[in-house]
Amino acid sequence: MKGTAAHIVRTLLLSLITLFGVSILIFLMLRVLPGDPARVLAGLNASEEQVARLRAELGLDESLLAQYWSFITGVLTGDLGTSARTSAPVASEIGVRLPATLILAVVATIIGTIAGVTAGVVAAVRRNSIVDHVISSVAMMGVSMPVYWLGLLLILLFAVTLGWLPAAGSGEPLSIVLPAVTLAAFSTALISRMTRASMLEVLGQDYVRTAEAKGAPPTTVIIRHGLRNAFIPILTVISLQFGALLGRAVLTETVFGWPGIGRLLVDSIGARDFAVVQGIVLVYAAAFILLNVIVDVLYVVVDPRIRY
Repeated sequence: MKGTAAHIVRTLLLSLITLFGVSILIFLMLRVLPGDPARVLAGLNASEEQVARLRAELGLDESLLAQYWSFITGVLTGDLGTSARTSAPVASEIGVRLPATLILAVVATIIGTIAGVTAGVVAAVRRNSIVDHVISSVAMMGVSMPVYWLGLLLILLFAVTLGWLPAAGSGEPLSIVLPAVTLAAFSTALISRMTRASMLEVLGQDYVRTAEAKGAPPTTVIIRHGLRNAFIPILTVISLQFGALLGRAVLTETVFGWPGIGRLLVDSIGARDFAVVQGIVLVYAAAFILLNVIVDVLYVVVDPRIRY
């Protein structure tokens, strides 16, 4: 366990370094975007004096080093800054929108995991059959299909043509169905392909053939001896896909009008609201890094051999 603890500590240190690098990168990228944020926020009819006053209030007249120092010291004390558009703290802006994004990502992950693992196991058990080819073809389509295009197709079919589900918003319980399915499509395809590959490798092992020779039920062979031992790479994909879903939620939330931080990010980029954009990107990065640490711990739970 000492080795596991040391590995987790090293992972945390590397994660902090990565997060620091992300903060520098997003800070510099926002500063090279074309357009004057003060002019955008003040409006086209604002005078030069008004724009200059707003630029000073936002700290944009200071050097890049001074601006970054102010930003990073605020982050270390839990202050992500103030939104230039709403004058509200960035932390509260994100806090209001974050639950909607997390709910969407969790539901999409559940859908993608159940559908992907099931499809992958069936494809591996029925290797080279028609079922296997159909699942592989659908998985390829899911990996290749753009999120926004799939979302528009689902809206056209289930909301406009059939009228079964709401097209946008979050006012009804069924409003989450279309965005969650859209968001889960890529993850489902990727998880199914990884599950199939891992299961095929495990099902060819001697201990699986021994279990079959002893007369173990097919379900026991597939689930207990097959899926359990193939689950580590699948777990990695699932965890990374949850982090990726937070990023892909930007397009999904925009298409479906879902009130999450992805939609807030798009609006803030258009308004050149640097503080909100920086805060959201840091939240994304921190969530992704935290997932990697959690997965490192789960590895030991799934396969105790890793402790040694």
